[in-house]
Amino acid sequence: MDYKDFSQHTYKKLIEALQISGYAFQPFEEFLQSPKEKVVVLRHDIDLKAKNALQIAQIEHNLGIKASYYFRVVPQSNKPEIIKAIVALGHEIGYHYEDVTLCKGNMQQAIHHFEKQLQYFRQFYPVKTVCMHGSPTSKYDNRTLWQQYNYKDVGLIGEPYFDVDFTKVFYLTDTGRCWDGERYSVRDKVKSSFTLHFHTTDEIIIAAKAGKLPKQVMITTHPQRWTTNLFAWAWELVLQSAKNQVKRVINCQ
Repeated sequence: MDYKDFSQHTYKKLIEALQISGYAFQPFEEFLQSPKEKVVVLRHDIDLKAKNALQIAQIEHNLGIKASYYFRVVPQSNKPEIIKAIVALGHEIGYHYEDVTLCKGNMQQAIHHFEKQLQYFRQFYPVKTVCMHGSPTSKYDNRTLWQQYNYKDVGLIGEPYFDVDFTKVFYLTDTGRCWDGERYSVRDKVKSSFTLHFHTTDEIIIAAKAGKLPKQVMITTHPQRWTTNLFAWAWELVLQSAKNQVKRVINCQ
């Protein structure tokens, strides 16, 4: 069992390797407004275990970088004191929305719920970006809300799945608890022009040090997967393995 990968120590090594390789770091809102030429956008989707997100945020702060943190409204993610602490470290906060799923496809209810939750998160931070939660076991795609409404009408400037050209920005996500988990992903997918593939974090680190990564990269992580607690690390491995099998069945339907 490889305890090295998906530990916070390995995450720190990844960020340090990207820094050594000359990458700047921008939160998503900054990237949309004034993208740097050689840059990494760090996006964290807080599905569960908000405490882990604070630990990741502290690592980034200690390294002098800022990232984007997207919180769900469910209690496992929505921890006001942790949100406040992450904001205090200088990071961006956004809403990890799943309103279509929560409202069972009723779009009118969903947009009202979305606007209410957006206002809630804006008490902590002037939220400018949001990102959909994949809700893999739901028949609803939360992004369909924007077929009837426009998030820019409520002062938002971006949503990664709509406002990033992934033919120019290389996308990496730890969905499936690996970096090549496309077969396990129900909705966290993008159309990419890049042919690079990585399975482990060490492979990304090696590529970064060798100058083999594209100039603009978005990295999405789920902090519940990253821990130095051996029991929590092993439990996440077992749990994610089970989830992956379920997702493979969903994708085959």
